[in-house]
Amino acid sequence: MTRPRLTDGQALTREQAARFAVLPLRNLAREYPNNIAHYLTGPQDARPPRALHPIFYGSYDWHSCVHGWWLLARCLRRHPDLEIAARAEALFAAHFTPEHGLAEVTYFAEPGRASWERPYGWAWLLALAAELGAWRHDRAGPWRAALAPLERHIAAALPAYLAKLAYPIRVGTHFNTAFALILAWRYARLCGQAALARAIADYARRAFGSDRDYPAHYEPGGDDFLSGALCEALLMAELLPEAEFAAWFAGFLPQPVFAPAHVADRDDPKGVHLDGLNLSRAWCLRGIAAKLPDRAAALRAMADAHEAASLPFLESGEYGGEHWLATFAALAIEGLDS
Repeated sequence: MTRPRLTDGQALTREQAARFAVLPLRNLAREYPNNIAHYLTGPQDARPPRALHPIFYGSYDWHSCVHGWWLLARCLRRHPDLEIAARAEALFAAHFTPEHGLAEVTYFAEPGRASWERPYGWAWLLALAAELGAWRHDRAGPWRAALAPLERHIAAALPAYLAKLAYPIRVGTHFNTAFALILAWRYARLCGQAALARAIADYARRAFGSDRDYPAHYEPGGDDFLSGALCEALLMAELLPEAEFAAWFAGFLPQPVFAPAHVADRDDPKGVHLDGLNLSRAWCLRGIAAKLPDRAAALRAMADAHEAASLPFLESGEYGGEHWLATFAALAIEGLDS
C-alpha cells in the first residue's frame, strides 16, 4: 500500500528530535498536576489518575499523554540513537503492557463514557497506534499489541459517531471534527482500515464539500490551538484529487491571509494555546501548499512565519505549554508523513 503523504515538510533532524523528545520523556510519568476529565459512574470511580489510566495518566491530561507518547515514538523512530533512547524504551516497556492496555479500554467501555475524549483523544490514540506500527523496533509490536483492544474500540466507534454527527464541529480546540479526521484518515490508510477510510471520506465530502467563503477573518479565538479553516482545508486536500481540491479551495478561501497569532502570556495555560495555533497552522499551510502549486510559495511563506513565531518557545518553563507543544512543533516541521 502506498503510504499517504500529509505534508511537504522535511523529516525531523536529529537535533530537533533530541530537543522535542526531552519534553514528553519528562512528563509522561508525571501524574500531577492533572486536569482530569473523568466521568464517575459511582463512588468506586473516585481514584487517582494512575489507577484510572495506567498508560495515559501523565502529561496533565489523557489526550496530551497520548500524543506525548506519539511524539516520543516518532523521535525515536526517526533517530534511534538519541541519548535518551534507553530511558524512553524502559518507559515504554513499563507502561505498554497487556494489563495496562486492558484497563484503558475497560474505562471506555463503562456506561456513560461513549463520548469521552471524542474526537481529539480518539484520533491521537489511532495516530499513536499507526506510529507504533511503523516503528521498526524489536518491542514496538508488543507495545502496539497492548493498545490493540482500545485501538479496535475507537476504530469501530468512529464511523458510528460520524453517522450521527449532523453538523461538523468547527471550533479551534479539541472538538474540531476536521483535525480528528485528518489523523484518523492517516491511520485508516496506513493500517488497512478500508471501511474506516471510506466513512471518513464520505463524511468529509458530505459535511464540507459545499462550504464556501469561510469567515477566516474571525480567527483566532483567544484559546484556539487549531484553525477551523485550515484544518478543514487540509482534510479536503488529502481527500480530493488536486484539480478538484483547487476548485474547492478557491471557493472556500479565495484570499487566504493568515498572520501569526500574538501570545500575550505564556504563563497562562489557555493563552499558550496560541503557540499551538501557530504551529498547527504551519503544518496545515504546508500540507495545503503541496496540493496548490500556483499558490505554494505564498502559503509556505505564511507557514514559515507561523513556525518562527512559536518554535523558540517550547521550553517556557511553564507546564501549561511544555506538556504538549512539542507535538505540534513536530507536526509543523514534518506533519504526519511517515
